[in-house]
Amino acid sequence: MKCRNGCGACCIAPQISTPIPNMPNGKPAGVACVNLDESFNCTIWNHADYPSLCRAFQADEEHCGANRHQALITLTRMESETAPDI
Repeated sequence: MKCRNGCGACCIAPQISTPIPNMPNGKPAGVACVNLDESFNCTIWNHADYPSLCRAFQADEEHCGANRHQALITLTRMESETAPDI
């Protein structure tokens, strides 16, 4: 499966605990990455500083569903289920 243009769910739902371009402290779960544009497309895709963590994500129907809404629900649930207890 190819990433859907204008989805951005994988750039919103998960927590990223390592520095990413323009977000030196990473990002909390549920917060949009600052590298997403207003159409939910990554502005640093395929740039040299595109994070390896982001490169490693592979779009899959199981995680991304049939549309952006389903992807956000599934990835948010997965993030919640795998978050460490604090």
